[in-house]
Amino acid sequence: MDQFSRPIDPMESTIELRKKSRQQNINDALFKQRTNEVHAYLARWVYEFGVPFNAINNDGFKRSSSRYQLREPLLKQEVEKTKQSMKEQEEEWKSNGCSLMTDAWSDRNWRSIMNLCVNCRAGTCFIASIESSEEAHTAKYIFEYVDKYIGEIGSGNVIQVVTDNASNNMAAAKLLKVKRPNIFWTSCATHTLNLILEGIGNFLSPLIQHIIEKAKALTIFIYAHHTTLALMRKFTRKKKIVRPGVTRFASSFLTLQHILEKEEKLKHMFLSKEWGESYQIIVSQAFWMNIAMCVELFKLLVKVLRLVDGDWCPSMAFVYGDIKEAKSEIIRICKDVKDTYEPILEIIDSKIKGRLDSPLHLTAYLLNPYFFLQR
Repeated sequence: MDQFSRPIDPMESTIELRKKSRQQNINDALFKQRTNEVHAYLARWVYEFGVPFNAINNDGFKRSSSRYQLREPLLKQEVEKTKQSMKEQEEEWKSNGCSLMTDAWSDRNWRSIMNLCVNCRAGTCFIASIESSEEAHTAKYIFEYVDKYIGEIGSGNVIQVVTDNASNNMAAAKLLKVKRPNIFWTSCATHTLNLILEGIGNFLSPLIQHIIEKAKALTIFIYAHHTTLALMRKFTRKKKIVRPGVTRFASSFLTLQHILEKEEKLKHMFLSKEWGESYQIIVSQAFWMNIAMCVELFKLLVKVLRLVDGDWCPSMAFVYGDIKEAKSEIIRICKDVKDTYEPILEIIDSKIKGRLDSPLHLTAYLLNPYFFLQR
């Protein structure tokens, strides 16, 4: 920080410094003023750009680069480094193939943007982005956009195109199938799993919605008051009962799961009639039985959702098998009552049909020793 606050002259002799000792108090005052100004500029930059406070402690931050270094040599170095990284990925594309992934979204100014990324064993890299607010995202438009970059990457290198399940994407898949029959068009597994969960949730709406609303009332009551929140943290040893998930439905499931895990601790907390409605909810045996049933019913499907949404391992070889196991578990939970489990399985089958049961998924499942050696 000193280098920005006061000039240092290495040619200045000790004698000359002594002559200036009388001005020390004035220099100290100026130094403090300049230091405060630099701190203020730095703080403003941190606040304006949302830089995490702990980033300031990073060793790389302590010796900052000049504007010229950032604009010229360092920028060129990063460009070359990125190009080299791309070359390594391109070699991987040629050796083992890759997946082309599309994503459409709108920014805060409601501009429609489409991104293209390529994923392979070496990682994921950004390929292109287009601002397409003035263009309708028709099947033909999406197909032409994707097909253009398949040509640039090399049609022999692309194994599949991954998109969400929107109708225009599904129609674009048919157009691609005509031109490039050897390339799969795969639905986003996370989106499909969320559709399954929401479909089952809607089917069981009277029960599910009733339980979720009660759980929400309980959590709102606890989190809205400092006293009850402090009590909950005391009894649960500072563990939370509200957990964000991958999707809105997953968040509801995780909240139910964490409430169930802390059943006894929450009951101890509410052993008083002064809690009114929340007291009645928390001591209701039917409430806990229904939560347990909901958690059991959705547990394996949410596990699959976490698998496909995470980056810790490739999920293609596990999706179909895990859904198959989830269906068997749902039959067990429903105690083999066909009228109970059959509508749920029909929802699952209707959502995965043409999305997660493609030849690519089935081949990956059949070649995965996990589902066969464990038996």
